[in-house]
Amino acid sequence: MRNNDAELRRHELLRRLKAIASPVRLEILRCLAEPTVGFPPQVDGDPVSDGICADFIRERLAIAAATASRHLTLLTDAGLLIATRKKGWTFYRRDDRAIGRLARQLKEDL
Repeated sequence: MRNNDAELRRHELLRRLKAIASPVRLEILRCLAEPTVGFPPQVDGDPVSDGICADFIRERLAIAAATASRHLTLLTDAGLLIATRKKGWTFYRRDDRAIGRLARQLKEDL
């Protein structure tokens, strides 16, 4: 692996680690691991294929809308969540492949 590739890989790892370095963001990832459990029924989006509405995530964690938005944005920017817009709402689901890659990279690098 070339120096620039290794540096980019380390930068991405650090970005993802910073994204999960929060109890709230870890709880979001845990909650979304089972999208059909613990959330109310959704009218516009399928919990598995579309994800969970940001409002339902916020309500479950009992946090302010702005706080939820910031946490969800950080996880999405880190590539750990996938955001889907539907009828004016944003739904979030885990990117389990990305989470798996992160786990493998940690195992390899540490």
